[in-house]
Amino acid sequence: MKKNLLAILSLSLMLIIGFSCSNDKKDAKAPAKKAPTAEKSLLPAETLPNYRYVDIDTVLTKYNLALDYNDEMMRLQSNMESEAKRHESSIKSFANTMQNKYQNGQYTSQSSYEADQKKMQQMQTNAANAMDKLQRSAQDAALNGDKVVQDSIKNFIRVYNEAHHYEAIFLKNATLYIDPALDITDEVVEGLNARYNKKEKK
Repeated sequence: MKKNLLAILSLSLMLIIGFSCSNDKKDAKAPAKKAPTAEKSLLPAETLPNYRYVDIDTVLTKYNLALDYNDEMMRLQSNMESEAKRHESSIKSFANTMQNKYQNGQYTSQSSYEADQKKMQQMQTNAANAMDKLQRSAQDAALNGDKVVQDSIKNFIRVYNEAHHYEAIFLKNATLYIDPALDITDEVVEGLNARYNKKEKK
């Protein structure tokens, strides 16, 4: 399982094109926070439209919840690799033992040799079953982490927009070009981490 959680989340969150928001124009002109980029806005601040965008790739590389799930996936991946090596080493060692016994004439009967063959086959079957179980467990963990992080981001955006009243919040990935003055990525990351860190302290 080579894909880490960040890659899975990035693909999944690309499906979230925007969020339906309030149409109240009275509070529409909240101050826009410019992204740290060399690219300059083409629009005067007072004429900015009532929508914003988020760079989800940046969010996923800075949101502590997503990073924690990614660390967990890396740990599971490492455990799987260690377990695979352990099974491989055990089977190889037993195969070498069989080879030595055969060369040294230590098998006194065909049945004793066949018994060791059967044992090695069972070891291979057990190893395959164990690795398959670990693989399914890791996939389930990745899907669960994906859902938790997606839900967390969507819920935060909903609450965030109750104070800002934007008509829409888009993903930067879904646009060919969008004015950098409309970028609220840093605000979203800061808010997500503040909320997450507060929960972690409880």
